Amino acid sequence: MDEQAHQLIEQLAASHALPIEGYEYLVEHQSEQAARLLAEHARAQRIAIYGNEVFIRGLVEISSYCRNNCHYCGLRAGNASCERYRLDRSEILERVDMGHELGFRTFVLQGGEDPRLDDAMLCDTVAAIKERHPDSAVTLSLGERSFESYAALRAAGADRYLLRHEAADPDYYAQIHPADMPYERRMACLQELRELGYAVGAGFMVGAPGQTPRHLAADLAFIERFKPEMCGIGPFVPHHATPYAHEAAGTLEQTCYLLSIVRLIHPPVLLPATTALGSIHPQGREQGILAGANVVMPNLSPPDVRSKYAIYDNKAHTGVESAEGLDELDGRLQSIGYRLVVDRGDPRTKECD
Repeated sequence: MDEQAHQLIEQLAASHALPIEGYEYLVEHQSEQAARLLAEHARAQRIAIYGNEVFIRGLVEISSYCRNNCHYCGLRAGNASCERYRLDRSEILERVDMGHELGFRTFVLQGGEDPRLDDAMLCDTVAAIKERHPDSAVTLSLGERSFESYAALRAAGADRYLLRHEAADPDYYAQIHPADMPYERRMACLQELRELGYAVGAGFMVGAPGQTPRHLAADLAFIERFKPEMCGIGPFVPHHATPYAHEAAGTLEQTCYLLSIVRLIHPPVLLPATTALGSIHPQGREQGILAGANVVMPNLSPPDVRSKYAIYDNKAHTGVESAEGLDELDGRLQSIGYRLVVDRGDPRTKECD
């Protein structure tokens, strides 16, 4: 690790901010030594706020239909080989009830931008979850919707909304999305969600095709500026039925490196060790936690549809990546000094000095 990288890491740990050139330098000069130092600072700041607790989210993937054609996603509308499904209200509630018995206190309803997931159905479902399980939080991850839709879902009881910004550089955003998905709309949605009082999640892919250190620096600068309550970052993993089928996947090392940087930028952030990490490496989830993450999202979807929600190839959905594998997951986390807890895992406001 060169002296400039060392100084930038210490500056980031102390002030939680860098100029965009500083972020770019750290991305360009990734090394094992820099990664170790970042992770040490990230773990210290994470433990100061959240201790050694790891929060679990029950992920219910409610629809594999999507109207969009994002270049990187296996659920893209142009993928004629995708097996489509859609859960109804009773199926969603059944999974949530089961998850509550297992100890989940946050439920993430995720799906493609499915036009048939209308406000009436979603609001009724959210309200029913909150009525049956008032001690639990509901997170939605259903893409871009209208302000009126976001407002109705919030009024129905939704607590949080995950909407990855995907790319903070407008030109790169346009490179990986179709022309009918403008960058400006994605950014407007994030602002609308915040105005409505949601806990907001943003995030981006690591190692995506054509991505440069400058693009990643722009993402880090956006996290510094927007300060999302949640930030989901994971490695790009190709899908065989997309334009990026033959591109290389992102790496565990770079993803963990950036997880540590995100933790130092915004110490109270709820930061998942994503399924994608566990999909590309058998110890991916644990490595993400050691890099500063404090959330895991086991799959609570009906077992017969889990393989159909194929946003990338070889997506893990069994073992520790499943709701049924909580005991094994807890054991693996305890082996590295952390533990799963029965808790909503709400964002905390304490900042590290």
